[in-house]
Amino acid sequence: MSPSRLHFQIDARATRSEARAATFTTLHNEVRTPVFMPVGTQATVKAQLPEALAAAGSQVLLANTYHLLLRPGPEVFKRMGGIHRFMGWEKSVLTDSGGYQIFSLPHSRDMTEQGAVFQSYVDGQRILLSPEVSIQTQRAIGSDIMMVLDQCIPSTANEKTARAALEVTRRWAARSLAAREDSPQSLFAIVQGALYPNLRRESASGLIELPFDGFAIGGLAVGEEKNEREDICALTASLLPEDRPRYLMGVGTPLDILEAVHRGVDMFDCIIPTQVAKRGSVFTSRGIVQLRRSAYKFSEEKIDPACSCPVCATHSRAYLHHLTKTQEPLGWQLMGQHNIHFYHQLMSDIRESILEDRFLALYEEKRQILQVEDVDNPCTERPLPRDEEAYRLGDYEVHTAEAGFSCIRQISSGEMMHSHSPPMEEAKALYVEQSNLQSRLRHGSPDMEPLIIWDVGLGAAANAMAALLCFEELAESGPVRPMQIVSFENDLDSLRLALRHKKHFPYLRHGAADTLVHRGSWKSRRFEGLSWELIEGDFRETLPRATTAPDLIFWDFFSFRTQAEEWTFRSFDQLIKACEKRPTELFTYSTSTAVRAALLAAGFQVAQGRSSGVKKETTVALTPGYSRPCRYPLLTHDWLQKWGRSHAQFPEGLTESERAEFEKRIRTHPQFAL
Repeated sequence: MSPSRLHFQIDARATRSEARAATFTTLHNEVRTPVFMPVGTQATVKAQLPEALAAAGSQVLLANTYHLLLRPGPEVFKRMGGIHRFMGWEKSVLTDSGGYQIFSLPHSRDMTEQGAVFQSYVDGQRILLSPEVSIQTQRAIGSDIMMVLDQCIPSTANEKTARAALEVTRRWAARSLAAREDSPQSLFAIVQGALYPNLRRESASGLIELPFDGFAIGGLAVGEEKNEREDICALTASLLPEDRPRYLMGVGTPLDILEAVHRGVDMFDCIIPTQVAKRGSVFTSRGIVQLRRSAYKFSEEKIDPACSCPVCATHSRAYLHHLTKTQEPLGWQLMGQHNIHFYHQLMSDIRESILEDRFLALYEEKRQILQVEDVDNPCTERPLPRDEEAYRLGDYEVHTAEAGFSCIRQISSGEMMHSHSPPMEEAKALYVEQSNLQSRLRHGSPDMEPLIIWDVGLGAAANAMAALLCFEELAESGPVRPMQIVSFENDLDSLRLALRHKKHFPYLRHGAADTLVHRGSWKSRRFEGLSWELIEGDFRETLPRATTAPDLIFWDFFSFRTQAEEWTFRSFDQLIKACEKRPTELFTYSTSTAVRAALLAAGFQVAQGRSSGVKKETTVALTPGYSRPCRYPLLTHDWLQKWGRSHAQFPEGLTESERAEFEKRIRTHPQFAL
């Protein structure tokens, strides 16, 4: 590969991480990575002065070719001597090619091999944006780093669509490279492929053969889940050359950036710092603060006592709250200035930690606080109106989703039970239908041993009630196999709260859950053989109280972030022993690599479960006693390779020998010997 025009040099690498600190040189300045680039779409970062951006530590700004092509147009930049002189900016500029704008205007353009024909929002003219036009415009703009024109698609697109976009992007990349001619500007290629690892590999392998100065990871933050984005980011970064910058386009929050640095990315851009500032949100060393809240009306505090930016040195939270409520532009400007300073300080702290080889410690510290909202004034400490108080109990509140259904939200973590679809719809799809419960009951008889369901993480009882109602519906029309539900829960406040609001949770009008809460058990008087038992307390401590091993397990705790201990190898090891030699099936919403690894290490077979809500798949686990032909697609060596690349490969706190044993359990698992 030919030398990069950026003279890219790696200064340090982090131990047990892909994080790296590097330096490269553009036509205007030296850039130290990791670097965040504020977005100045139309040759201006919204509500920010160039001198304030420089003072905050901005090294590179991003501008957009699509918008600048339409207004002011290439001729203005040619006459003015380029974008740096035009906007009064002395450091570097990176220009996006316009590919994302093609993606975001699906009803206003026509795609051909030549390029995208669209209607100008300035004067209505039809304009062709081709690779050649994009590069010619970027050359006129005079940016330090140009991007090839690509075809961006939703990350959740099917494989056929993703492959077609990949192939167009590859051909356009070659045309963009040819169109650069003898310009001294650097040029980055863009790796596409949606969420398909094979397509990401194919895209990267074709592009790295060409003499690009850097490579971008495109097609993310456009519809996928966070864990999917992180997995594809890690894979794609690992495919790119070591001696070139790696740029994750359009991402993201401070936590997103921290995670991507951990996976080997060097460059970032996003509109978030100024976008959220317009709504009164600011990032701090203690988490996110929502200054539009009335809790700050009389606050004389700085935004962040640990921040050295001019805004924190001068203005109180009360003043910024006032500017937000009155929608004064100055509020947007000041809070945006603070947020950009926060991003740059985060980049500086990350770089310093890599140079001093303490990145992992900083990573673990920062990831715990970057996503926390309003720790200084949590909502639970605010006096509530009487009617609002009625919708809260303990650490839980009734939450109404935009789609109109209600669910229970844990206040301290912000996590919701069944957040993407109505609770009973999700419970039926993920647990009742996927476990084939109807068939198991219908093809049994009243004289059989009861079907045992362990409902682990009772919550607001949607999963247990879905199973109970399934039994009753079948029993109306004929004999069925007996069924016993055993629910485990350490905090009944969520169910008690839902029972107070049966209007929002109509499945609880049945009456069984009321009896369960008051007596600890319920037995149907109408249908012989149907019962429900509650085991209250910490799951691992109360597990021995369950007298019969389960046939089915509905594993529905809050996520690893909130209830970490319940998703560990220790928990699953205890669970599999409690199942004895019974052929048990476990169903859970999680697709976490760490969770699946813990299940495998404990001895479960692990398979892909059906989609649920926004999740493309869930997880099914089977005990060794499960000898029937498996009707679920077991994880294959492709997953094993993904696990080998994962940053969640091992549980925290293991010794070297324990890590070796954990890895041996997974790599020698009988599932992968098939």
